Amino acid sequence: MTMTLPKEFCERMETLTGDEYNDFLRSYDTKLNQGIRINTLKCRDAAALARELGADGRVAWCPEGYYIEKSKINGNHPYHAAGVFYFQEPSAMSAAVGLPLARNSRILDLCAAPGGKTTHIAARMNNGGLLVSNEIIPKRSAILAENVERMGLINTVVTNETPANLARHFPQFFDGIIVDAPCSGEGMFRKEPQAVDAWSVGHSLSCAVRQKNILGDAYKMLKPGGYILYSTCTFSLDENEAVVGYMAEEYDMEICSIPQLDMLSEGVGDFPDIYKCRRVFPHKQDGEGHFTALLRKTRSDAADKSEPFGKVKKVKTPNADLADAIKIYREFEKSTLDTICDGEFVLFGRNLYLLPEKLDISSLKIPRCGLHLGTVKNGRFEPAHALSHAFAADAYKVVVDLGKDDENLKKYMRGEVINGDGNGWCAVAADGYVIGWGKGSGGVIKNHYPKRLRVLY
Repeated sequence: MTMTLPKEFCERMETLTGDEYNDFLRSYDTKLNQGIRINTLKCRDAAALARELGADGRVAWCPEGYYIEKSKINGNHPYHAAGVFYFQEPSAMSAAVGLPLARNSRILDLCAAPGGKTTHIAARMNNGGLLVSNEIIPKRSAILAENVERMGLINTVVTNETPANLARHFPQFFDGIIVDAPCSGEGMFRKEPQAVDAWSVGHSLSCAVRQKNILGDAYKMLKPGGYILYSTCTFSLDENEAVVGYMAEEYDMEICSIPQLDMLSEGVGDFPDIYKCRRVFPHKQDGEGHFTALLRKTRSDAADKSEPFGKVKKVKTPNADLADAIKIYREFEKSTLDTICDGEFVLFGRNLYLLPEKLDISSLKIPRCGLHLGTVKNGRFEPAHALSHAFAADAYKVVVDLGKDDENLKKYMRGEVINGDGNGWCAVAADGYVIGWGKGSGGVIKNHYPKRLRVLY
């Protein structure tokens, strides 16, 4: 084996895997599993697109997931810019698959950056209901917000809060919560060798304490009958089955089966129903290490029956200013889009957003308040980049559709002016997948692709 693993880690893994231990060790010399997940909000024929991109086969536990080597495709691909696919390690795709959903669900992704599980669950929700996506670290929450925008999510509010503060704001509010908890990262040793140097038994045990605290806050936000989908990218019993067993016993939660993941390995240990949990082992499945468990809240938290947020407060924007902004937006919408945006409009300064439902967000740190529609400037409306990604191409009245290898598309993605007919705002697309805005005038399309996203070919 080429990788040197900590002695104590090896001893713990030998106990966990038993007769399969040598097979487990040999997995460190096999090819790293890499993958993409097709965004079904933008592409309905995932299999055809995966073949076009050069995928090597489908991920067994994720209908939209495919194996592909990153040498075949990278983040500069126009389809990536359009949010048609998301780079994601195949085993990590298991978490969002297992969370039960109902129509108009309220879902929380509590530890969400960089956004793989958020964008996956939003696609499963078909952009309906409400999805709150939280990340405690500010820089990571900004990356999360960018991925939410790129993948075209319109039902999602991105927050930058501690789990404890969210729990105070959202008592018994959510139908489902994903907790992809910070962990010791044992399952990522092949992908991130630096994690080996940071590993210790003590670190794993401290992660378990933090995981229980996070789950305790998640429990407070869960409706009776709601589900917590708990996942880690570690093998540790202390961070996996022991944490799940603690939640089942301490909070009287039910450990549920996950039929969508029946092809994966069962949970291990002596806790009741722990076999219903699911594991990915690299010597048994084509993925790195991962753990998934589904817990159901069986009773009401009688100690906290307050309404979410208390009484909903008004956003601190004069009604006249908001009304004017909505009117200006509606004029833009009528001339530019073949769809109508409905929801709760919110104005921050000159920026107009659309919330999926009425929420008091006045005391929360919000990097992305639902869908950013655009900016009101001197009685005119300038659309946000997010609005260009929010719908399929047929929702835009004028589309400049270019082939993915077209030189004009490369010029557009570099931030240059391109040739094109028409006047006013138009969507620029690659093979029908919208990438951004342009503005036609005098036989050319002025470039409105954000500077932060421009690429050099």
